[in-house]
Amino acid sequence: MTTAYEQLCTTLPTTPRLWLITGVAGFIGCNLLEALLKLNQRVIGLDNFATGHRHNLDQIQHAVTPAQWARFRMVIGDICRLDDCRAACVGVDYVLHQAALGSVPRSLEDPIATNAANITGFLNMLVAARDARVKRFVYAASSSTYGDHPELPKVEDVIGKPLSPYAVTKLVNEQYADVFARAYGFNTIGLRYFNIFGAHQDPNGAYAAVVPKWTAEMIFNQPLWINGDGETSRDFCYIANTVQANLLAATTINSDAVNQVYNVAVGERTTLNELFEAIRLALAPRFPHLAHFKPNYQNFRAGDVRHSLADISKAKRLLGYAPTHRISDGLIEAMDWYVANLGKMPATSPLAMETDASAKLHNGDAENL
Repeated sequence: MTTAYEQLCTTLPTTPRLWLITGVAGFIGCNLLEALLKLNQRVIGLDNFATGHRHNLDQIQHAVTPAQWARFRMVIGDICRLDDCRAACVGVDYVLHQAALGSVPRSLEDPIATNAANITGFLNMLVAARDARVKRFVYAASSSTYGDHPELPKVEDVIGKPLSPYAVTKLVNEQYADVFARAYGFNTIGLRYFNIFGAHQDPNGAYAAVVPKWTAEMIFNQPLWINGDGETSRDFCYIANTVQANLLAATTINSDAVNQVYNVAVGERTTLNELFEAIRLALAPRFPHLAHFKPNYQNFRAGDVRHSLADISKAKRLLGYAPTHRISDGLIEAMDWYVANLGKMPATSPLAMETDASAKLHNGDAENL
């Protein structure tokens, strides 16, 4: 049986639209760019390169044909400036708003910067998209919104209290989107990302996500640290599933599906110990030193949620979301990219020099969007 996404990938190339991706040089943004260009869509990218990377765009250019790349226009701008948002939204059919300052620890260290990007920037984009009469505004929400609510699996309409400034900003995003739907009739869909991983995810820096960080540490035979006993679990979601959810949300014709928020995950829990072993086994054939590689354990980190698991039935029912990759499938598919790109990092890279190589794992979405 053909899935909704398979049908969409058949029809989209025959009906090209103009898409705006904010944060296009980031991890999720550049993956969305590649998918849309390969579907012969026209794309505008907006980024200030605060956390995104030009080399991500260079890699996408090499992954698509010259004719497809010619359909992309890059706008260097900042979502914190309303004029930049307005300029980027002109003539756009769909907005995929990925730009944000991710990371729970970063928000605790600098809540003002997180608020500026994630709330002021979000509101600027809402206003600009509304005024440009954009058909649909899809935005990166976060599973951090569930906060301290203990029940599993996480269901969209049951949340707790936020545990960080970052989580507050993502909750405010959802509230603003709801108000714009009620007050202006503006169509939005929020996607609560769980722990997204895949190609183009940055392994460097204090806020790197766990999968690329651990992969790079194993490649370089660096000490690898796990917070706690390793039985903390997350619902890891491969980037291909995330791309699918964004495109389905932008184009759905189901009126009941609009002005909603959805979990974007797989609906399966993986412990840190299981994740470590899965990455080690995937890399071991290429790196013999991993045959006896072991992790180190340190104290639990304050504020980390013990377990996270998504209920994805709402996205399946209303959007036709059907994840194509479990964590094992995603690791297999991503490993060639990880080895080719993370393995090029020099010994003096920030990762190789880092001494506190702990897992940056939050009850939230992908880092460095």
